Amino acid sequence: MHELALILDFGSQYTQLIARRVREEQVYCRIERSDITAELIRKMDPRAIILSGGPNSIFEEGAPQIDPDIFDLGIPILGVCYGLQLLARHYNGMVTPGETREYGPMGIKFPTESALFKDVEENSQVWMSHGDHVESISESFDIIARSSGGLIAGLAHRSKPIYGVQFHPEVNHTVQGQTMISNFLFRIARFSRDWTSSSFIESSIKNIQDTVGDKKVLLGLSGGVDSSVLAFLMHEAIGDNCIPVFINNGLLRTNETAEVKSLFEASHIKIYQYDYSQIFLSELAGIKDPEKKRKIIGRVFIESFEEVANTYSDIEFLAQGTLYPDVIESGSSSGYAVTIKSHHNVGGLPEKMSLKVLEPFKELFKDEVRAVGRILGVPPKIIGRHPFPGPGLAVRCLGEITVERLNILRAADKIFIETLYETGWYDKIWQAFSVILPLQTVGVMGDKRTYENVLAIRAVHSLDGMTADWVRIPYEILAEVSSKIVNSVAGVNRVVYDITSKPPGTIEWE
Repeated sequence: MHELALILDFGSQYTQLIARRVREEQVYCRIERSDITAELIRKMDPRAIILSGGPNSIFEEGAPQIDPDIFDLGIPILGVCYGLQLLARHYNGMVTPGETREYGPMGIKFPTESALFKDVEENSQVWMSHGDHVESISESFDIIARSSGGLIAGLAHRSKPIYGVQFHPEVNHTVQGQTMISNFLFRIARFSRDWTSSSFIESSIKNIQDTVGDKKVLLGLSGGVDSSVLAFLMHEAIGDNCIPVFINNGLLRTNETAEVKSLFEASHIKIYQYDYSQIFLSELAGIKDPEKKRKIIGRVFIESFEEVANTYSDIEFLAQGTLYPDVIESGSSSGYAVTIKSHHNVGGLPEKMSLKVLEPFKELFKDEVRAVGRILGVPPKIIGRHPFPGPGLAVRCLGEITVERLNILRAADKIFIETLYETGWYDKIWQAFSVILPLQTVGVMGDKRTYENVLAIRAVHSLDGMTADWVRIPYEILAEVSSKIVNSVAGVNRVVYDITSKPPGTIEWE
């Protein structure tokens, strides 16, 4: 068992970033509901607890609370923003409703030394995002940081390993936030960095073998990073009892089926390909709502696998490459989380499903999966592939999905991606793709008026897909892509570039 850092989620948009920062320190963490009981936490035996921020005021009716017995477990605690206010109030401090809101970058000063701020510079920039603030504290606490606005920004209990900060150490805008998180994990909670890719592989193989026994497992293979690395892991664990099944849903990129087959044949892993494209496209006909598209794809995806499973004997399990961000974005990690969008891996499953689902990566981030893949010997071309959504081109074909519109999208996207390869930009980018929009615009081609489709291209930088920034691709390359698409893809007369970051947008358009 790995040492555990437990993150209690009070609904902050940054909760997953806390998890990400903890994982970067090679410490295993999990996000749990904020209303978890102290007794259950005791059984989980975490080495530390982090209380996330949250959008609520603690004065609101129905605002999330915490089991007060958690503070008596003797486990190191770090409260962040809302979490700080909860612990301050628990210890008879005074929290004041915010007349003056602190939001954005701000410096902090340290009136006294503390383990939490060891090696953090005076006036170091932090990211504030709060209305309510701690006005005063009990004698059992020291004030270890104040904001440049004079408000309490950090607390430390004098006899217990309990700390709190009024800012977000997990975001990039807090310049030395990672130092603070590291200090809490190692100077205060005394973790030993036992969460590594090698240890994950070792424990996962054992768990897979113990769970599956001599039964067979169908693996949903898309050819993307997650499912491909999972195929290698499952093959390592149970050999040919893992049956990687590649379903052609009619929503794939140009030559996707052939490329996936070639990559796996070179690695001596046999895959099984089935064509269900007509069924998927038939079910999606006339559907424009993005959530309905995802639900339909999720349902047909599972029904397809169940049908394939019936052609084999001893199939009891379906393995999927679901990642932690998929779970988080689907609102599954917290009672206070908001569903941003459903994912085909975690939404739309039929109530009566004959296959048990295996999701070995459901607590991993994308870069952690890539690290696992490198150790397993997955070819670099697979590991380096940009993420591709489970619903495929359905979420990049806005509006009604037709064969004609999909073909236009495929042709344009092929040009975009090939140009990025040719110019050396592909490996500099987290994800790049094209989107066909449900509108047409006037153009002029060969002295004739045209009225054709608008195509958007998008490229983002990201670490884990939870936040992203648009890539500043040189104008010359964008011009080349636009010219090639308009001149060679019939049906497109305008190309636009998406310069929206996440948040406020999402990476995909649907």
